[in-house]
Amino acid sequence: MDQIRVMLVDDHTLVREGTRELLEQEGDLRVVAEATDGPEAVQLAAASLPDVVIMDVALPTLNGIETTRQIKATNPGIAVLVLTAYDDDQYIFAALEAGAAGYLLKDVSTAELTKAIRAVHSGESVLHPAVTRKVIDCFARERRGSQPGGEESILDHLTRREFQVLRLAAKGMTNREIASALTISARTVQTHLGNIFGKLEVGSRTEAVLKALQKGWISLDDTR
Repeated sequence: MDQIRVMLVDDHTLVREGTRELLEQEGDLRVVAEATDGPEAVQLAAASLPDVVIMDVALPTLNGIETTRQIKATNPGIAVLVLTAYDDDQYIFAALEAGAAGYLLKDVSTAELTKAIRAVHSGESVLHPAVTRKVIDCFARERRGSQPGGEESILDHLTRREFQVLRLAAKGMTNREIASALTISARTVQTHLGNIFGKLEVGSRTEAVLKALQKGWISLDDTR
């Protein structure tokens, strides 16, 4: 069984130890590194190259949002899953803009956390639907307020099939639903998503959709 390599970033030792113990009861999850602050997390992420980083927002020295931004800048393929006690809109928006693939609160169950880790590892986003709607609306408003003109087309970056997959992903459709809509296999959808992430230099469908919105490659109507 292929294992998902996980790094834990939290300044509370008890939280890290408890999370590690819970995760390693799952056969497909392995904790490969632990960090207590932002700078250490950036360094360890580069050294250990985890598949998924579980990131707290409140960290000493460098907060989790800026830490996420730095990790994604040097290793865009790493998926960052924020696990925090803060549910303020400002933290959610900032974390996703920094490149986080998901945002969970610390009252989630072990089953919900492990499911989320697997989801972000496969390129899915992990957000409550209501949160997703607020985030997309926010980025779309920013896009409408920006200056138009002189921008490249999405087809300068993606094939037409990849663009079709991205538009359906923007609607919140699962890989299976996208496969059914396009009459292709779920594995082919996953391959297309992987190509999309590589070409757009992102690590998740959340990042891909938000980048496409910001660039004006898709519209708010595409997400409905």
